[in-house]
Amino acid sequence: MIVSHLHRFIFVAVPKTGTHSVRQALRGHMGPDDMEQARLFIEKQFPIPELARLGHGHLSFQDVRPHLGEEAFASYFKFAFVRNPFDRFISYCSFATSREGTFERDPKRVMRHFLFDAPPHNHIIFKPQFTFLCGPDGQLQADYLGKVETMQASYNEVAKRLGIATIPLDHANRSRRGDYKDYYDQELIDGVARIYARDLDLFGYDY
Repeated sequence: MIVSHLHRFIFVAVPKTGTHSVRQALRGHMGPDDMEQARLFIEKQFPIPELARLGHGHLSFQDVRPHLGEEAFASYFKFAFVRNPFDRFISYCSFATSREGTFERDPKRVMRHFLFDAPPHNHIIFKPQFTFLCGPDGQLQADYLGKVETMQASYNEVAKRLGIATIPLDHANRSRRGDYKDYYDQELIDGVARIYARDLDLFGYDY
């Protein structure tokens, strides 16, 4: 997450949505009082002990809201990026087994493990995207949602709204794999659709 008091924005870094590329682009515009929390590639913590103790940079709007106050939270430009859950789940499987290389050897077995045998519901990267972006009432708290599928155009729109210069995004932390549709059968499609039903509905995605 990045909170910029200089440019009055809150960027929620939803896991597996190209957040490292966006962070890199935004860092050049941060002021001395701006805050970032991140763990991968760079180690940064918010000067808020309760949030720093979480140990990761994938904070939700709801996490930071009490610490900013209602006036700032309401007036700051709040944005994030989202991704097709079917594609995002493949990225999760590849990431979670990258040390062992099991996804590359037998992707469907890994997918079934995470969907049916032992779903890691409490793992921050496995969580549905809406959990980072919605309030207790289930309503979306973002003013703008970019999409990974149109990453550069979405970032250009963010930069325009913030009044900062846009730049070409780097492809940080990209995994090597094929199109997500190459990995699915109907059982796996149904499994992802069940776990990420709210994401599919809220963000307008399907298989």
